[in-house]
Amino acid sequence: MSAFLHHFSLASPLFLLVLLGYALARFGRWPETVSETLGRFAYAVAMPAMLFRMMSDFSHMPSVDVRLLLAFFGGCLIVFVIGRLVAHSLFRLDGVAQSVFALGGVFSNNVMLGVAIARTTLGDSALPAVSMVIVFNALILWTLVTVSVEWARHGAFSVRGFGKTARGVLTNPIVASILAGTLWGFAETPLPAFIDLPLAMLGQGAVPFSLVVLGMGLAAYRIREGLSQSLAICVIKLGVQPLVVWLLARALGLPPLETQAVTLLASLAIGINVYMMAQQFRSLQGPVAAGMVLSTLLSSVTTPLVLALTSGG
Repeated sequence: MSAFLHHFSLASPLFLLVLLGYALARFGRWPETVSETLGRFAYAVAMPAMLFRMMSDFSHMPSVDVRLLLAFFGGCLIVFVIGRLVAHSLFRLDGVAQSVFALGGVFSNNVMLGVAIARTTLGDSALPAVSMVIVFNALILWTLVTVSVEWARHGAFSVRGFGKTARGVLTNPIVASILAGTLWGFAETPLPAFIDLPLAMLGQGAVPFSLVVLGMGLAAYRIREGLSQSLAICVIKLGVQPLVVWLLARALGLPPLETQAVTLLASLAIGINVYMMAQQFRSLQGPVAAGMVLSTLLSSVTTPLVLALTSGG
């Protein structure tokens, strides 16, 4: 219990910032354009500045066990299959809807929530592991769901579709900043002061600013449509995925820090990318939107619980 209370006390201020953003948008009557503009700034400027500066010191950071990718994404594949089976057997969804449903069970809000919680609860030493997952996350999981949807529709998958996905991932501001910062870090050259100071100033506000923006974005969604499907996605996302990833990490013999980092990421709320996929394929938009709100609320308790349960190694 003491371990849970410790992690809850560390993580709860972060979720309060999300709640603040939600309240500002829902009850403060701020127009949606404000949320969209602030969100664009946080995602394209503030967070990339923090990540680039952090990764520019990569050569002096603790080494990362690359097997964490196998633990995390291997767990994602297993849980994705479980999600499709649940969607088929319980809700009788078609192949496209099954794919979106299953994606909701594995695609975490790694950038806005993951970076903030990992930095607060596990420390900066966990951020290289988190960054490695973020770099590959969108490419692997978007490709997975695209293959699943295309196979459900046509029984095949196009190389052109994969190329489009890869190009979009590599030009993503978050991924690009991590890669650029890592390359700078390998050069073992300190950032010039006139660059380092502005990046530091932007980076100091990146986490709280991003969390407030996340809350403002969640205020646009309702939790009424497809509630049973939303709850099922939340159970898979917040319960099944962290358990499977943790078991794989232990089976692979990952060090404690990497094990906690990947299990933490697996325990996070559903990411906005799932809603984007639901819109793109015109399937389960309501249940996915509701799942985002519910999973963010529930993860304020379940994520500290997961951290407490895995803190023993």
